[in-house]
Order: sequence, then structure tokens, then C-alpha cells
Amino acid sequence: MSKKVTAIGLFSGGLDSILACRIIADQGISVRALKFVTPFFDHDLLADEQAYQREIHEKYGLDVELVDLSEGYIDLLRNPAHGFGKNFNPCIDCKILMFSQARKIMENSGASFLLTGEVLGQRPMSQRRDTLNVIERDSFCKKFLLRPLSAKLMNPTLAEEQGLIDRERLYAFAGRSRKPQMQLAREMGITEFPAPAGGCVLTDPNLASRIKRFYAGLFSIGQEQFQVNDIKLLLVGRQFRLPGGHWLVLGRNEQENERLEMLKNDDDWLFFMPKRPGPTALLRRATDRLQDAPEETEILRLVAGLVVRYGRKNKGQILPGEVQVERDGCIDILQAKPLGETEFIRWLC
Repeated sequence: MSKKVTAIGLFSGGLDSILACRIIADQGISVRALKFVTPFFDHDLLADEQAYQREIHEKYGLDVELVDLSEGYIDLLRNPAHGFGKNFNPCIDCKILMFSQARKIMENSGASFLLTGEVLGQRPMSQRRDTLNVIERDSFCKKFLLRPLSAKLMNPTLAEEQGLIDRERLYAFAGRSRKPQMQLAREMGITEFPAPAGGCVLTDPNLASRIKRFYAGLFSIGQEQFQVNDIKLLLVGRQFRLPGGHWLVLGRNEQENERLEMLKNDDDWLFFMPKRPGPTALLRRATDRLQDAPEETEILRLVAGLVVRYGRKNKGQILPGEVQVERDGCIDILQAKPLGETEFIRWLC
């Protein structure tokens, strides 16, 4: 009996990738779906990969695994070879990174080819014909990369030439309309799938601007010090660049307060009001940069003042209050007065 053919599918979780994987699986190919994650998209799925795998298998009959690209992606943003899109999104280099990793997994696992849900002409930067060719070339995936939804508009891949895939059962979708995909989903009995959306925060103008300034030295942290948690922290709460370049984040609600506690590193300082509802504040790398420094007392005053300023009002008034500081395993209580807006507004970023 001949060995069953295996394909590596790049799986975003959107409708196009679902269809692409199903099209190939329906030809009797074993599809190993890979979902790449970074701090900029879907990283929280790593907290419970098995739950995500169960959900995808139950909905679409596909076996998916998560692949964390965080370290390589953080480095990629320093200088992407093909530049950025409209915001801080290195879409072409992102695809090259993912395809290169998928190709290595293909080669190491003995799979025969790669597949993606890309549709010719659907996205203006990364799915033009010339761009698709560049991505194939620079990821060394030419002839191995099959795009089932647009395959009939492209040259046959090695899998088609070798008879592993029936080209007649592939498609010729093109352009930005999603009606053909919706019709195909109905024909396949796929009724539940995510709505089209930009899942990567690097395409969001406001967040992309903040991340770009972070890479340009918004806070006094060297690029060689960037960590995955730093990127996650950029996406939470109100962000402040205090005098001296110190990085402070204030939660805007209970969920963000809890998130800040989860993102706290050992050398971060945490602030909150123990007797009154209000924000949690996280001062990044404070032990390393502030402990016993001349400006320590002043920065403590400013942070405590911000925590009180954004705390719950009493009959419309912003009152002074106690702020608890957790740092290096110790707890201190500060008596704080709220800062005036003119004092801190220029620190918001």
C-alpha cells in the first residue's frame, strides 16, 4: 500500500484558509494545518492550544497546531527587506517568514507540498501576482506552494504535475469579492466561520503608530532588550512616557488591570489603590532603572498621582488617596495627590 500523501497547510483561521485546507483534504490528502502566532496576532491561543485544536476539529474536521514565531517576528520588524504597508505592517516579509518556516517543517516531516488560502488580487500589498512570485522566490517555496482557491489562474505546481492533486478540482477565484468563497462554503456545509477582519494589530493605525515609535526608541529600552511581553504590554491600557523615558501603563478597566498583573516581570513595579476602585499601573523595568536613582522619589510621586487621578471620583471630585506599591517583593504605601491634566497630558502616547 502506498504511503498517504501529506500537505502542510498555512492556516489563519479565516474562511479562505479553511476552504483551502478542506479542498485538499477532500482529495484524500492528509493536511497538517499550521497556525502561526506572534505577539501581534493570536498569541493568546498558546494559553490553551488543546481547546483551540478541539474547536477547529469540531467545526471543520481539520487538525491544527500552533507555531510561535515571536522571536523571529520581533527581529523582523527592525528592518523588513520589503518594507512596510500603509501602517507598520511588513506583510510581504511576514509571509516570507511564515512560508520559510512551513517549508522547513514540510522538509523535516516528509510532507509533499505546502498550501495556503491566498486569493489572487484579494489584498493589494501581499496578493498581487508579482508579490506572490516574490514571496515564493524568497521563501524558496516555488513549485511547492499550492493556492487551491486561485490555482487555475497560476502555473501548475509540482504536486499537480506529479498527479498528487487533481487540478480540475481546484478553483480560479480572483479579486476582492468573497461571494465565490461564501458559495463554496455553503456547498461544503461550512456554516460557521469568522467574519473578514484584520487580525494583525500592525494594520491598526493607532496601535501601529505606537509600536513604530516603540521600535524607534519611544521608551528608553534598547532594541536588543525587546521581549514578547513588551509587545503584549504595548497593546494594553493607557500608555505614558514619563520624564526620563520611563514606561508606565495604566489599566482602563478590571480586565486590563488583571492583564497588567499577568504581564508583570520581576523588575516591574505595580501600583493600585487598596481602598478605592481605580487603575492598576505597571512601571516597566523599574528596579533596573530606578532603584536608588536620584529621580526615584519623583517618579513614584508622578505614578501614584496618575493612579489617583484615574481612580473613581467621589461626588464628582478627584480626591487624594493611598496608593500601594509592590516592588521587589516589598509593599509600600504612598499618600498621593491627583496630578493635574496639564502636568501629564504630554506624557500620553
